[in-house]
Amino acid sequence: MLFIIGSITVLVCVLGGYVAMGGHLAVLWQPFEAVIIVGAAIGAFIISNPKTVLGRTGKAMLTVLRGSRYNKDSYLELLSLQYQVFKIAKTRGLLALEQHIEKPEESALFQQFPKFYSDPHAVVFLCDYLRLMSLGSDNPNELENLMEEELETHHEEHAQISGAIQTMADGMPALGIVAAVLGVIKTMGAITEPPEVLGKLIGGALVGTFLGVWISYGFLAPIASSLKAVHDAEAKYFQCLKAGLLAHLHGYAPAVSVEYARKALLSDVRPTFYEVEEATSALPPT
Repeated sequence: MLFIIGSITVLVCVLGGYVAMGGHLAVLWQPFEAVIIVGAAIGAFIISNPKTVLGRTGKAMLTVLRGSRYNKDSYLELLSLQYQVFKIAKTRGLLALEQHIEKPEESALFQQFPKFYSDPHAVVFLCDYLRLMSLGSDNPNELENLMEEELETHHEEHAQISGAIQTMADGMPALGIVAAVLGVIKTMGAITEPPEVLGKLIGGALVGTFLGVWISYGFLAPIASSLKAVHDAEAKYFQCLKAGLLAHLHGYAPAVSVEYARKALLSDVRPTFYEVEEATSALPPT
């Protein structure tokens, strides 16, 4: 929704301001200059990125439209899940979680937390480290390093997409100049025409520069920034899981481990201690 509102604002302010100054929108209609700029940008994007990045870019654009799915309710649910998992591990041992770890898709425990359950990567992340713990890997420092490595790799994969879009945005103004220069070359071929004809041709050529800069800073660069923000929010979700797991490994009680996880969250989405306490008190018995 914010992406749509922002895009409409960019369109209305730029085009509306131009019309208010007495400009004519028809002058800006230069479809072949748009083909040169956008087409060359898409071609350069294909050349400079591997197939995996190209395949994930379309899905990433849908993510920008939807925005981050992680909000205060999502984190409250995640903290409640961790409390329930750590409580079972403390009272009945990690072997009691084996059925949930090995077949998470059939887990009645995970299904109590639908937002978490619908995130395959989060489910796999939690199950993998619970499995390692159950197999005897209980050194917090070693597991912390392993988690950091996995999360860094996951973050780098996401950064490839936003970085590729940002690179495309950086190149747009230069491609706009290319279109403008080609327009000037075309104009030089009509140098004997009267001034009103030359003025129209030069104005059309300058539209290329305008389009390149406008598309870059009005749309593509903000899209790259928005995508980065969405990916950063996802990374924070996993940091919350990591903090809780490590606190549990250090032997803390479930409520204390969950508090460690809560402290890893940003203030705008962090539930209060009392909200977490109320949510965990309402959980069904394990």
